[in-house]
Amino acid sequence: MAIEKREIVKFAKARKNHELDDAPAPNLYRDIFPYDKVCRIPFGSEMIPLVPAAKFRLSDTTFRDGQQARPPYTVEQIGTIFDFLHRLSGSKGLVTHSEFFLYTKKDREAVERCRSKGYSFPRITSWIRANKKDFELVKEMGIEETGILTSVSDYHIFLKLNKTRREAMEEYLEIVYAALENDIIPRLHFEDITRADFYGFVIPFAQQLVRIMEKSKIPVKIRLCDTMGYGVTYPMAELPRSVPRMIRAMIDEAGMPGELLEWHGHNDFHRGFTNATYAWMFGCETVNTTLLGFGERTGNTPLEAMVVEYMSLTGDDEGIDLTAITDMAHYFESIGFRIPENYPFVGADFNVTRAGIHVDGLIKNEEIYNIFNTEKLLKRPIAVAITDKSGTAGISRWLNSHLRLDGENAIDKKHPGVAGMHREILRLYETGRETSISNEELAKLARKHLPEFFVSEFDRIKFREKKYAFSLLDRFLENPKIKSMLPAEQEVLLQELVDEFPFVSFAYVVDINGDKVTKHVTHLSDRSKYDRHLIDRNYADRDWFINVVKTGKIYVSDIFTSKITGSLMITVSGPISDDNDNLVGVLGLDIRFEDVAKIDEMEVNGNREEA
Repeated sequence: MAIEKREIVKFAKARKNHELDDAPAPNLYRDIFPYDKVCRIPFGSEMIPLVPAAKFRLSDTTFRDGQQARPPYTVEQIGTIFDFLHRLSGSKGLVTHSEFFLYTKKDREAVERCRSKGYSFPRITSWIRANKKDFELVKEMGIEETGILTSVSDYHIFLKLNKTRREAMEEYLEIVYAALENDIIPRLHFEDITRADFYGFVIPFAQQLVRIMEKSKIPVKIRLCDTMGYGVTYPMAELPRSVPRMIRAMIDEAGMPGELLEWHGHNDFHRGFTNATYAWMFGCETVNTTLLGFGERTGNTPLEAMVVEYMSLTGDDEGIDLTAITDMAHYFESIGFRIPENYPFVGADFNVTRAGIHVDGLIKNEEIYNIFNTEKLLKRPIAVAITDKSGTAGISRWLNSHLRLDGENAIDKKHPGVAGMHREILRLYETGRETSISNEELAKLARKHLPEFFVSEFDRIKFREKKYAFSLLDRFLENPKIKSMLPAEQEVLLQELVDEFPFVSFAYVVDINGDKVTKHVTHLSDRSKYDRHLIDRNYADRDWFINVVKTGKIYVSDIFTSKITGSLMITVSGPISDDNDNLVGVLGLDIRFEDVAKIDEMEVNGNREEA
């Protein structure tokens, strides 16, 4: 059930009022968290009853916490990933919302990109620190709900913020009031809750929020953040580590409805998934997740895992498109992320059978060793590891699965390359091999015998550089100084471009007739070379000019050797249009191929939008 503004659920009556304990010194629970030893799990005698939430929902933080453990996504990448989130939301919005940073221009562009898609789910929310400057960004962007970082353990309040509990609470409440005054739903992120003084700070703070909410008639949400992954599932464990006890305390002691609670876990102790499930089972409606579990340190609760768990617990798929999980994984691999082969649902070995007795069972009936119809639900046909018994049919099946080929593009078992691979595999077993052939070995054999199906490393570099050059130029084409066709303004901007991106050797603008209108914009060390060689100022016969004029699109050349500098280059050029979309000129950049090749691939992917 989505909680809308002024639609407040019934509150449970708190057992008693808990006053803030403004302790003079921090409570660090040294008996539970002795820093030089593995942390302890305290147990009591009272069993917490199982009271599942009325509905199970998910939220997403792939673009916030998920970006803290990897290079930042580009705007384009965020838009594509948001599509996957929507497909996994189903018709009723299983994934209720996704949170975004708002701090940079790129962050805000990403929000607008996802807004423009018009999806009902997931809704877009933000994340800010508890200060007025950050909150102004929320207002400016017209965000209807925002997360607010509110550290609740004494580790953070005393040791990080250097505040008292009362000072911290008052600072947090100031932003809460500001949100409510602007009709914005605040979501308080109770950071490090599994090390917090529950009855000295957490419960009194939550009770104060309940009172504020009852008065304002606007929902106030609480995200329970297991920042260090200390949470445990044991119902008899004590606070602050017991997830069941924590959820029930928030509902029964603080009077906070489970519909307004959200669990955010980390996987430091291999408990991310189980803690999230237990949060549902003890009354917390929403679990916060990221795709593939991306997140700080060991990561967050994987969204795709919780989608499958939801379907297992409820028997309801609500129009959820599980094939989005496979498509999402392929996309992440395409932008440079390597998924571990044994990763559930999406790893290369997820539904691969190696044991001989298992293979025999699969041949008789695949249900014996396949978890469910993975081909239908995930677009992942069951696979069998390659041995000397696989034959050419098994090898061609592996190739088509590995290369994602089907239909007319599929590799037939009669392909000469398949026969070549088969011969080499047989020789391995003739010399005493007993284990199955690994994916790495098969890929090496495939590259040897079917090279036409693979891209060389050099081709990969060329492709990456062309994408980078395309994106770099695209950003500058819409700059008002470029569109003005005033050489003095263009030259200033182009010089800034060359200075910021040293691999750009030469930048220039020509008019619709191919006449160069800007001076030689290059590096000081190369200026005399360009001044000496570039006498001809008309470029109407150059491919980079002709292709742009003919198509109205950005053109990227193949690699060539510059007659001026002697360096390997690529040229990227694009159309300059006026406000009526009439072509008025062409912007060109000559880029040193070798210099860009030295840039780390992930850095390129992460910073392309910054260009």
